[in-house]
Amino acid sequence: MTRAVGLVFAADSFLFGSWVARIPFIKYQLGLNDAQLGLALFAMPIGSILMNPFTGRIIRAIGSANASLLGGILFFLSVLLPIHAGTLGVLTAGLFFMGIFTALLNVAMNTAVTNIEREQNIRIMSTCHGMWSLGGMFGSALAGLLIWANIPANYHMIGVAIFLVSSLLLLKDQLTSIPEIRQADGSSLAKPTPELLILIFIGITISVGEGLAFDWSAIYLREVSHATASVSALGFAFFAFAMTLGRFIGDSFIPHIGEKRLLLFGGILGALGLSLAVLIPAPSIVLLGFLLLGFGCSLGAPILYAASMRLPHTAPAAGLATYATFSFVGFMAGPPMVGFVAEAFGLSYGLVLVGLLLVLGSVVSRWARL
Repeated sequence: MTRAVGLVFAADSFLFGSWVARIPFIKYQLGLNDAQLGLALFAMPIGSILMNPFTGRIIRAIGSANASLLGGILFFLSVLLPIHAGTLGVLTAGLFFMGIFTALLNVAMNTAVTNIEREQNIRIMSTCHGMWSLGGMFGSALAGLLIWANIPANYHMIGVAIFLVSSLLLLKDQLTSIPEIRQADGSSLAKPTPELLILIFIGITISVGEGLAFDWSAIYLREVSHATASVSALGFAFFAFAMTLGRFIGDSFIPHIGEKRLLLFGGILGALGLSLAVLIPAPSIVLLGFLLLGFGCSLGAPILYAASMRLPHTAPAAGLATYATFSFVGFMAGPPMVGFVAEAFGLSYGLVLVGLLLVLGSVVSRWARL
């Protein structure tokens, strides 16, 4: 069951990695400027915000495994709408539905990991998030190869959707064997406490950095660094490689270094990577910058997801759902914010803004309850 839930994480990110590599195609196909693209991308966090109050109820009703299956299948199929969009309105609607379904999948699969950790007394959260990064790396790398081979974007995403839905159905029996730990607390989200708000703020700064790499790395390489389309798709692959490596060693690395030190160092390292990309926008340096950003962001989610379940006066499941809700909103709201800044001042300034947020998050981590 641990391998199965790890593969769900990988499948989720594989779709993201495939999709973000095609965002430049969507932008040019519809003739969008940065602000219009940012507005369309903002539909995903809106969908997630509207969905998240219901995720806890759905998970309690059908279980985290079944919710992962349902959310995964709907999320994988929902990408077919924006990739075939002929207008900005259709693109926005498609991204809205993607936001709804990915919100359910995100909370459900993290809840499933927590249930496994409690039942088996093991630590696999960082490894599962490593699988998430691994999936994104392979998804974007494959997308770069298909772009180089001139495979149409719609054929690419149809193939990805069919592959991921089929794979998820094959994992059904293993997923449904995951133990369900029922919570007495019936609330979907936790009441805000200072400790939880600090974790959420740090998580938002890190997830904004992740969202930047997902949605804007290819465009930055293409438009600012003037890289080829296939090289531009490697921006996220470099980021995801670093995220993957950091997370796979995280479960053994975190206890020795300390969670606060890693959060502090990670934010600074991510900001350093973005600074390099802005100051020296050559393709090779920009790729190095996204690599450093990946290392800097890699352990934020595993540390903070686990910490959200150890807060005093907060039910573990409610703490997890609340943290996941707002951190994931940051992940999806960050790219539209970058789009608005890019339209007004230039894309480089969007990277500078995200770098400043990462530094601020690393400073605030000193007050985190970990």
